[in-house]
Amino acid sequence: MPFALIVLAAGMGTRMNSDLPKVLHPVAGEAMLIHAMSAGMALGPERVVVVAGHGAEQVRKVALAFDPEAQVVVQAEQLGTAHAVVQAAPALGDFAGDVLVLYGDTPLIRPETLECMAEARARHDVVVLGFEADDPGRYGRLVMAGEVLERIVEFKDATEAERAIGLCNSGVVMASAPVLFDLVHAVGNDNVAGEYYLTDIVALARARGLSATAVTCAEAETLGVNSRAELAAAEAAFQARARAEALETGVTLQAPETVHFARDTMVGRDAVIEPFVVFGPGVTVESGALIRAFSHLEGCHVSRGAVVGPYARLRPGAELSEDVRIGNFVEVKNALIAEGAKVNHLSYIGDAEIGEGSNIGAGTITCNYDGVMKHRTTIGRGVFIGSDTMLVAPVTVGDGAMTASGSVITRDVAPGALAVGRARQENKPGFAIRLFERLRALRAQASKGE
Repeated sequence: MPFALIVLAAGMGTRMNSDLPKVLHPVAGEAMLIHAMSAGMALGPERVVVVAGHGAEQVRKVALAFDPEAQVVVQAEQLGTAHAVVQAAPALGDFAGDVLVLYGDTPLIRPETLECMAEARARHDVVVLGFEADDPGRYGRLVMAGEVLERIVEFKDATEAERAIGLCNSGVVMASAPVLFDLVHAVGNDNVAGEYYLTDIVALARARGLSATAVTCAEAETLGVNSRAELAAAEAAFQARARAEALETGVTLQAPETVHFARDTMVGRDAVIEPFVVFGPGVTVESGALIRAFSHLEGCHVSRGAVVGPYARLRPGAELSEDVRIGNFVEVKNALIAEGAKVNHLSYIGDAEIGEGSNIGAGTITCNYDGVMKHRTTIGRGVFIGSDTMLVAPVTVGDGAMTASGSVITRDVAPGALAVGRARQENKPGFAIRLFERLRALRAQASKGE
């Protein structure tokens, strides 16, 4: 059955007390909207529609950056979730497949849960996602009769027996497009808030003789974010889940509670992550790599056997080959470090390529930016770059070459050559003693004048 995804992302998020649209607040380094879209897209939808409202242009930009083929429609007035789904109908046209409705402020739903909903859709006209709540509070209750969902009862309308039900409504639904849009067009707003609620489609479906059911998931998956406190709770829940999954798949986390993952972090089996490591988006760490303490990685690839840190920073475009060493207080950006190369201390390598087995001395900098444009540095195989070398790009150092410590390299260095680019040293006997005597006398004179 063809499948389409609708993500509701129109809410203002007043309780967030922010100029940023609620769904764009980040969890694990990326907007909550991206988490919701990613979960739904794991099922392979043919079409994706994002319903925006508050901050629509910002939401559009983020949604299209993640999925350029997504359609973004605007809910000019926020009149409820059913009304929001109605806004998506024209974008789907005559689409006849199944439609899943997710929420842009609910970032923790797992693709596996949505797959269970898709399986249930094969047997029922409408599928709702529910959860067993530790404290059901004022959630709507799902009244079940075996596998059949008879109705959704809001807390204020529930009897004492219905309030005792622990199965609660998440608001996530799936149905065929014709059924879904027929039902949402029939939803009324005869309620205290005067809004059109998506959950009313269950009662309408049952009244028309259609079948409905509920699929359950862990309560943590359904956590909706409406405040900064709930955003922090969502971050904590994501990190706890990511750490548990990493440990389960054979990653060593020496202090799991101190490691922070991004939504898309990939770490291979037998990799070791020391304490206080932070992963930004777009990081892959292969099996057997070691990420040492207090390192920050984003947009990079670390190959098998590589060692990074402590106190290292890998920025987007950093590509580390096997058995590379990136040491303390080293920053790498948009650079390929070939197999066995070492950048061990206090260096910046940006817009560069470093050949196999080369050694970059402490304090080395690739001077890649001239104030307007970036330029590239190329270092060959088996090169020794002396400490405190400034490589002024564009520049190439050939295979087996060497630079003298403290050099400023502005011209290409031929293979096997030694480049020395520093001023000649001059020693002036006794000058230091005479200089200090003069400075001390000046200081004493100045003190008397005060």
